[in-house]
Amino acid sequence: MLLVALVALGGYFLYRSLPGTNTSVSANASEASVDSERPENMGALYIQVVGESSDVFVRVPGGDVLLDYELKQGQSVNYNNAEEGLEVIVEDPTAVEVFVHGEEQDISDQDADYSFTIDD
Repeated sequence: MLLVALVALGGYFLYRSLPGTNTSVSANASEASVDSERPENMGALYIQVVGESSDVFVRVPGGDVLLDYELKQGQSVNYNNAEEGLEVIVEDPTAVEVFVHGEEQDISDQDADYSFTIDD
């Protein structure tokens, strides 16, 4: 009985770890989360996909990659702080709404793979 339970749990966690089986992504749980609802406090950076999809890349300048993911319509990413700064690349600026420190930044007229830096 114990063996069956362990095999079942192992299969479940293997399934959950496969790409495309989980719509929630978090590069660093204390820094970022992917949601479909706009939060009251948008923090340092909030990006929501309003078009079909867009690849979004976020990293600490010269350091760790925090997010490198294709966000689909309705998904969003929220970073509460940017103490070390953030470098951001948005593949399709027409497909996203971007807020920096709660203020909307209109990037819809920018070229593909638009990049910007947030200094806190």
